[in-house]
Amino acid sequence: MEKPTGSPGFYLASSVTEKTLVANSEERLLSILATLEECQAALVASGNRETAQLVSVAILELRIKLNRIADSELKALCDAMVQDEELSEQPRDPKSPRGSSQGQGGRPAVSLKLVK
Repeated sequence: MEKPTGSPGFYLASSVTEKTLVANSEERLLSILATLEECQAALVASGNRETAQLVSVAILELRIKLNRIADSELKALCDAMVQDEELSEQPRDPKSPRGSSQGQGGRPAVSLKLVK
């Protein structure tokens, strides 16, 4: 068997499989996710709710990436949620006027949009 030519580092790096690289990348992302969740909990505990919500967005983005959720799947979920919300907001009495932009319980209605 011939000895490989070139730098030993290159030879070693090329022997790592793509599956191993993906697993290492996912492990790293899971570690980052755990750290972000700890940060979010600390922010909530210290009363920084707005900042905790921003960290929640980063957590959601990582979970979407880790679970390989496609944009089309996320859009379908958002569409289904909006449709359910609209159905639940319809007045039970067809003669009663529709309320303003208030959802159930007097909360403003929220719609999600997929932004790329």
